Amino acid sequence: MNKVLLIDDDAELTTLLQEYLVEEGYEVVTDTDGRAAIAAAAGNTVDIIVLDIMMPRMNGIEVLQRIRKLSQVPVLMLTARGDDVDRISGLNLGADDYVPKPCSPGELAARLRAILRRAGQPAAGATIDTIRAGKLVIHPSSRIAEWRGETLELTGTEFSLLEVLARSAGQLVSKQDISKRAFGKPLTPFDRRIDVHISSVRQKLGLREDGQSWIQSVRGQGYQLLVD
Repeated sequence: MNKVLLIDDDAELTTLLQEYLVEEGYEVVTDTDGRAAIAAAAGNTVDIIVLDIMMPRMNGIEVLQRIRKLSQVPVLMLTARGDDVDRISGLNLGADDYVPKPCSPGELAARLRAILRRAGQPAAGATIDTIRAGKLVIHPSSRIAEWRGETLELTGTEFSLLEVLARSAGQLVSKQDISKRAFGKPLTPFDRRIDVHISSVRQKLGLREDGQSWIQSVRGQGYQLLVD
């Protein structure tokens, strides 16, 4: 089991990411202080570090600099800013990857698997890296979806939504659960993003022989991916 150290001072996001990663088969330790990451790197006590850039006391760039003087432990950077300077600085200092916040738990897990695979470690969930739901095949690590043998052209958000439904194929998934697992945060009132993106995915999947959508909705509750 791979051990992940998640450093972020956003308590709500940290909890959501931790819960998802634990379900994916990771052991997850969290902290709000970058000094914990430095200590973990020095002691070689974790397999990978997820490090937020914008933190009090010591920012993620400073922490990464100190980590790289001690260890080559894989580091994935998180930031709320889509700033090229932060991204380039992190990568130049030896970060293995960079994910802008808010990120979906599914995308984060896929990035972690890819980094650990490149590092030569058996990433969590590697033995079940393919999700099959009827005619749909999902490859989380490469973020590729195949429908009836053909690659689906999906946006990142559409892939995350479809992955959540595929993992619970044949079962109703609430909008709140979809939001937490795909977007990494709770659903807010009047938020229609899920409905809009689901509509786009439906169009790409086409219709069943009976003329119905492959993704069924239950008013006020959520969505279900059919598998037959």
